[in-house]
Amino acid sequence: EKNGTIGNIYSMGLALQALEATRKFYDSREWDCAQAFSVVCAHDYQQPMAIAQVLPALVGRSYLDAAGLDCSATKDTGDVPTLCPLGVCQVPTLLLSPRTARIQVHYSIINRLQGKHFNYSTSVEVPRGSTLLKVMQVAAEENALIFSFTTEETSWGPYVTSIHGLAGSTDDRTYWQFLSAGNALEEGVGTYVPQDGEHIQAVFSTY
Repeated sequence: EKNGTIGNIYSMGLALQALEATRKFYDSREWDCAQAFSVVCAHDYQQPMAIAQVLPALVGRSYLDAAGLDCSATKDTGDVPTLCPLGVCQVPTLLLSPRTARIQVHYSIINRLQGKHFNYSTSVEVPRGSTLLKVMQVAAEENALIFSFTTEETSWGPYVTSIHGLAGSTDDRTYWQFLSAGNALEEGVGTYVPQDGEHIQAVFSTY
């Protein structure tokens, strides 16, 4: 589905590993392997956890293979594993343009779920290539009373725990969801890079 995406771009690594490990139990025609690998190879992974999960699939292995490795028999042959043996990978194009240009990002925080409802918006300028976390930091610097927020570090990067004093909770299954053009972002605030004129919404939601 979604042109080869299984779940979202961050679930792809484990999904591909699972499909590789259970290959003999399904008809290979049931999913397009080349299309899925093309999606993975075209994405610029930034988080170590995501990279760690997708690399085994790219070399045709899974975490399950680790149990059968004989490290004492390993020799330095100078061979380099071939990533994406299906030949669907492309070398990422380096962004050579200067990142000194500034862009404008529209940012809203919305709560229609708990307590006193609110809907605040602002527009901030950040250097081109800045992450969403940078956008949030600038908004908080300009108006801490409204746009203050807290995060906690996870293996997937910074996770937003509260905005405007309102925190998500596992007890009532609430969290802050980030959207662009009505669609949930597939990347975290520490890696997602907004475009000029983009409108990002942080919506207090349930799961």
